Amino acid sequence: MWTATFWGLVGGAALLVGALLGLFARASNRVIGIVMAFGAGVLISAVAFELTEDAYRSGGATPVVVGLVSGSLVFFVGDWLIDRRGGHRRKSPTGEHQQGAGALALVLGALLDGIPESAAIGVSVLGGGEVGIAMVAAVFLSNVPESMSASAGLKRAGRSTAHVLRLWILVMLASGAAAGLGYVLLEGASPETVAVIQTFAAGAIITMLADTMMPEATEHAGRLVGLVTMLGFALAFLLSAVG
Repeated sequence: MWTATFWGLVGGAALLVGALLGLFARASNRVIGIVMAFGAGVLISAVAFELTEDAYRSGGATPVVVGLVSGSLVFFVGDWLIDRRGGHRRKSPTGEHQQGAGALALVLGALLDGIPESAAIGVSVLGGGEVGIAMVAAVFLSNVPESMSASAGLKRAGRSTAHVLRLWILVMLASGAAAGLGYVLLEGASPETVAVIQTFAAGAIITMLADTMMPEATEHAGRLVGLVTMLGFALAFLLSAVG
C-alpha cells in the first residue's frame, strides 16, 4: 500500500512542478500547448500498453470492453456536471474561461482528471509488488503540462498564487490516496476484476484527452501538435518496452 501511495504522490508532485512553471515561468500559450501535446502523447502510450494491453492479457476481451466503456461514461458524465458548474476548459492557459469558474468546480475538475491516472499507478503495483515505472513516468510527464496550463490560466483569471498552489497540493494528496486505495481494494482480486479497473482508468483518461487536453493543445500550438504528440508517444513506448 505504502509503495503505491508513495508513487502516486510522486506522480501527483508533477502537478506542483507544472503549477510553479505556469505561475512563474511566463511561458507563451504556444509553448504550453506544445508541452500539453507531448504529455498527451505520453498518456496515449501508457493507456495502450500499460493499461489496456496488460488488462487484455490478464483478463480477456470482456473486462476490457466493460472497463473502457464504463470509465469513459463516468468521466463524460462527471465532466458534464463540472462544466455546468463553471469548470469548462479548466486547462486553458488564457484565463478567459476560469474567471467565472467556482473554486469547487476547479477542484472537482482537477480531481476528475487526476484520480484515474493515480489509481492506475496503484494497480500497477499489484502482482510483483513493484511499481510500473513507465506508468509513473507517463503520469508525471503528463501532469506537468496539465497543471502548467491550468495554473497559467488561473493566474490570468486573477486567482492568487496561494490559491493555485493549495489546489494542486490537494490534488497531489488525493493522487497518493487514490494510488494507495487502488492497491488495497484490489489486492487479492481476480485478474478479471483488476482488468476492469485498469481499463476503467484507461477509458476515463482517453475521454479526458479527447475532451479537454488535446483541444487545448491544438488551439494554442496549431499544426505542431501532431508531431509533438508522436514524440511523447514514442518516448513513453520506449520507456515501457525497456522497463
